[in-house]
Amino acid sequence: MQITKQQARQFILAKQGLLGPYRFSGKDGVYAYVRQAGCIQFDPVDVCGRNAELTLQSRVRYFKKEMLQELLYTDRKLVDYVDKELSIWPTEDWPYFAAYRNHGKASGERFEGMAELCDAAVAYIRENGPVSSDTLPLEGELYWHSSMHWSGSHEKKSYASRAVLEQLYTEGVLIIHHKSGSRKHYDLAEKYLDPSLLRAEDPFTDREERQAWRLKRRIGAVGLLWNRNSQALLGLGMKAAERNQTFATLMAAGEIVPVRIEGIRADFYYLKEDEPLMTEVLTGKLNRRARLEFLAPLDPLLWDKALIKALWDFQYTWEIYTPKEKRKYGSYTLPVLYGERFVGRIDLLADYRTRNLTVRGLWWEDGVRMSKTLESALTNRLKQFAKFSGCI
Repeated sequence: MQITKQQARQFILAKQGLLGPYRFSGKDGVYAYVRQAGCIQFDPVDVCGRNAELTLQSRVRYFKKEMLQELLYTDRKLVDYVDKELSIWPTEDWPYFAAYRNHGKASGERFEGMAELCDAAVAYIRENGPVSSDTLPLEGELYWHSSMHWSGSHEKKSYASRAVLEQLYTEGVLIIHHKSGSRKHYDLAEKYLDPSLLRAEDPFTDREERQAWRLKRRIGAVGLLWNRNSQALLGLGMKAAERNQTFATLMAAGEIVPVRIEGIRADFYYLKEDEPLMTEVLTGKLNRRARLEFLAPLDPLLWDKALIKALWDFQYTWEIYTPKEKRKYGSYTLPVLYGERFVGRIDLLADYRTRNLTVRGLWWEDGVRMSKTLESALTNRLKQFAKFSGCI
């Protein structure tokens, strides 16, 4: 099957909940979207909202930051854990990460004295409740490497309290109880997670099954994905041969559907369960009502930047790690999506103390004309964003 670039854009945006009327609403909508995406990335930087919050505010009508906090730390329907780097995903998926937790446990056993320190930490937490690295009374330092760190495999010197908490968190013995700013406070997972989840066996018999599940999840998060290495597959650890085999396995099982897009020499894939949506797009029955949204820097739509360039001719770089003198835009610039098109970028600063939202920069894409309709859409979105960020 071959489709046009416009149809591909419509399919992806509709799947993501970014085109037409809001498909997700309120706290139930937050949970529904995270389940659909599989995971949303967490990043602690808060310039105008944290990445996970920004991802949700662009899709969930009436979203409030408290909704995410409640789902994480009161309802426990979502959990912070590694996936696509540090992420937020449905707690019901806990069994699917058994191999990762087992790997973390095995890694920790390589370090002399770690087991004894972990036992002491668990005993202390069981008696005293949630702790952070500065309240857990373990003294000293050790050379240690956590498998939670995806940036390298070298050992590093770390305070014993921090190392032990991260180790127990990696093993799934601890979960994050709450956060104060960027500081994590941990407690025993057994206090909050259903015993059936904690006792559940790994649902996969081998790596091939596990990778197929994870790849399918990433395809569903983006909507349409090609068989190329990209940030969309970050955390899967698949080289080209394994990636090719996993795509072939999913296609042979009828779980994904291949499609060609005009002008692009590559096969794209979407989930079999999304065929009704594809039919809506191809028959012209899709509700394409335009919305103007500000997207998060690590938004699932932007995971594969080469794909975005190919389909939208939009080049986005998150410049937070770019030296100031080399930045083209701002350090925390958000893409502006209007209808089916990326129309610009906006640099926002939320001052939570004074409750002011400042537009530090606004850059329109070439060919974008400031019409009354676009101006009205931008004004309304800024008002809604100010409310979301607590500046109204």
